[in-house]
Amino acid sequence: MSEALETSLRLVRAQAALVKRFDARLSGLHGVSFADLAVLRCLGQAEGGRMRRVDLAQALGLSASGVTRGLIPLERIGLVVREPDPRDARVAYAALTPTGRERLDEMERTAGEVAEDVFTGEVWDGGGLATLVALLDALEGGAGAGTARPGRRTESVADRHG
Repeated sequence: MSEALETSLRLVRAQAALVKRFDARLSGLHGVSFADLAVLRCLGQAEGGRMRRVDLAQALGLSASGVTRGLIPLERIGLVVREPDPRDARVAYAALTPTGRERLDEMERTAGEVAEDVFTGEVWDGGGLATLVALLDALEGGAGAGTARPGRRTESVADRHG
């Protein structure tokens, strides 16, 4: 097996393990998954706390039907509402409710604690996190190693604690 393929498979396994850690804590404390948090964060960062469903799908790298399926349980528990566009009946927005915004803040604190647990240790404190961010940016087609895309945090755990 090529080194590139082996690395790709390891990256996928690491991503799955990371999602499991987030899912366990978020589900246990807030009744949501890591994927739900990603949806809520997108909406929380959008102007007015709402996005067209098609734009939300693009931002998350999902299909429109995948976003619709993901929004159903969030609508059911009152974190998101569906808003029609008054000018175009074909367009629907997903909007964060006041409860959704409040709960999002709590979920982000929980997710931040999980991330701190994951990225704490000697390998990360010595610049490993900044290196990982740069490598992920390069993998995602970012501007290049060491250059974070706009809006991305690149400070390391050591920067926050030291």
